Amino acid sequence: MITGDHAGTAAAIAAQIGLVNHARVLTGADLDKLDDAQLALEVAGVDVFARTSPEDKLRLVTALQANGLTVAMTGDGVNDAPALKRADAGIAMGLKGLEAAKEAADMVLADDNFASIAAAAVREGARSMTTSRRSSAGPCPPTRARRWWLSWRLSPAWRCR
Repeated sequence: MITGDHAGTAAAIAAQIGLVNHARVLTGADLDKLDDAQLALEVAGVDVFARTSPEDKLRLVTALQANGLTVAMTGDGVNDAPALKRADAGIAMGLKGLEAAKEAADMVLADDNFASIAAAAVREGARSMTTSRRSSAGPCPPTRARRWWLSWRLSPAWRCR
């Protein structure tokens, strides 16, 4: 969670939403003391970043990506635009979001409801699975790719629970 809010407020919200490492909060001032390599190491153990500037948000997204993570960023203002653009999935607020954030984002939430993100992801996943099933229908020789696809499809790991 990356926010411009006070560290105490950020920690309380993080605890309410169930973030694991909600007690440890790094502020923008803490981030300013770290070079990019140190930041990439620190982000692995921290879930809450408070009092961050637009530059801090961009550095955090980059550091998370440097650790091999896929980053989704939500935002509504000009200060969020650089990080929205850099993130793997930039998501802007449609109702209260400014045009700069909407233009930088990959997706705009029309209703500003975070639950819409999950609903859209489920729809997209269902669409992808349907496409995969349709494209593999019909006779197909048992190639290595086909065997891998079948083993993945039958694996319990991909099923929603």
